[in-house]
Amino acid sequence: MPIKSKIRTVPHYPKPGIMFRDITTLLKDREAFRSAIHELAERYRESSIDKVAGIESRGFILGAPLAILLGAGFVPIRKKGKLPAETIGHDYELEYGIDRVEIHADAIEPGERILLVDDLIATGGTAEAALQLVEQTGGHVVECCFVIDLPDLGGRIRLEKQGQQVFSLCEFEGH
Repeated sequence: MPIKSKIRTVPHYPKPGIMFRDITTLLKDREAFRSAIHELAERYRESSIDKVAGIESRGFILGAPLAILLGAGFVPIRKKGKLPAETIGHDYELEYGIDRVEIHADAIEPGERILLVDDLIATGGTAEAALQLVEQTGGHVVECCFVIDLPDLGGRIRLEKQGQQVFSLCEFEGH
């Protein structure tokens, strides 16, 4: 199934000049959603993944069913202040400021094999921060996986320069 054809483009959202790639149209289509999750699961079936780490919030939607199919645990990577127990966090730069992602301090055991998942890779700032958190716990990121890559924004290259493998189901040119 052509996953790319199931993703809606919303012009000028959240600001003028941005072409927002909206996966809600993929998610509402049961065949397309199932196809995307199964395609990812097939890619990682033989990778001995211990846990899938999903980045808030669409990474949760993709990561949880993927973890089930892989027989793995699921780790939510959340925005600051959203997790109830002891956390570790990592700050990262946004276009106009600083943000922070966190995980529970006990979410990942040293040496565990982690699949990092989100819906989209753009500049790579959030994914890089999530990657740093996983590595800080002693986890090993097997691959960073996304439904969409926006290659013109450089996120894939940013992660690859850190020695990470990156996979996406489709790409969209531009912003």
